[in-house]
Amino acid sequence: MGATILTAESGGGKHAGAAAPILIEPSGALQKVQRMNMKETMIAKLTEAFAPQSLEVEDESHKHAGHSGARPGGQTHFRVTMTSAAFAGTSRIERHRLVNAVLADELNDRVHALALSLNVPATPDDDASNQK
Repeated sequence: MGATILTAESGGGKHAGAAAPILIEPSGALQKVQRMNMKETMIAKLTEAFAPQSLEVEDESHKHAGHSGARPGGQTHFRVTMTSAAFAGTSRIERHRLVNAVLADELNDRVHALALSLNVPATPDDDASNQK
């Protein structure tokens, strides 16, 4: 199944009155996202890449005001806690590398620090072994 192209009226400029295309992949994820803040962008990318069972992205920039890498307006220091079956069979370092690859643009642009807690969902086997 191919991508679906939707149109929306453009807001003026050289294409005034023309429909501006918005590409939507079969997964339903918007490929062109306008004016998202960094936290929203990170949530969208991580959700698309890892289909997590749980995901929390916390902007901790306020805790680092005045420190190296802090910028006016924040959005520079984040803590990500995520549980995903996509991490099954990977080491802690491999999980970090996978997330860093997905967020490479953000890490090369505005994000200065990224704390990661990346987990695999518990399985019934895990529960049984804990009760022995």
